[in-house]
Amino acid sequence: MAIDTATGLEAPAELSSERVKSVFSSIARKYERFNAISSFGAYKAWVAGMMRQADIDPSHDVLDIAGGTGEITFAVARSKHPRHIQCTDLVPEMLEVARAHMAEGASCGVPVDFQVVDAQDIPYADESYDVVTMAYGIRNMPKREQALSEMLRVLRPGGQLVCLEFSTPPNGAWRALYRFYLKRLIPFWGGLVTGDREGFVYLAKSIKAFPDQQGFATLMEQAGFTDVAWKNYTGGIAAVHTARKPT
Repeated sequence: MAIDTATGLEAPAELSSERVKSVFSSIARKYERFNAISSFGAYKAWVAGMMRQADIDPSHDVLDIAGGTGEITFAVARSKHPRHIQCTDLVPEMLEVARAHMAEGASCGVPVDFQVVDAQDIPYADESYDVVTMAYGIRNMPKREQALSEMLRVLRPGGQLVCLEFSTPPNGAWRALYRFYLKRLIPFWGGLVTGDREGFVYLAKSIKAFPDQQGFATLMEQAGFTDVAWKNYTGGIAAVHTARKPT
């Protein structure tokens, strides 16, 4: 089933895919600055937590889905030194920023390739990767079940999926504060930093419409993953989900 990622309601996939391309192509070069400002720097702790939960060693091939400007790709390169990383994203303009970081030495010598890829139709062979990473990507995909099935397909038996995503604070007070933050502050800062306030209205809606931790874990299990777990960060504003492909 395809959904409108801004509402969670059933809708043609093209509606969300074209909107995502439009939003992220326009903000690509200011996206990292926005992340730093809007999260008060907390995103660094989230990425560090993601790296702690990623079972990656120097023999591994890693696929980074929705890799954007390369933040997770280069964090993996710095902390894990795998054999190779394939950094993919739906939006070419985001990957242009990642390539620029690569040229500046961000990969720390780890081989990295870049390709425009729709994660709902991954163009790689079955059982090609040891680990799939993804940050802030799955909520923008209108065919989430299909995307997770594709990630499962390209993983080797026993391989790991590690996903960082905005989530739902379990505490009521945190949750109320977070909803105010999404409705008011995300569009304000997005407009201030990038000039595209409406794009960040969409991003805030997509976060609010995304399933909570258990809801997303259930989607992963329904796709065929096992050992599904998550760890909350910053009161549950973000969560790192991990899962395995059965051996």
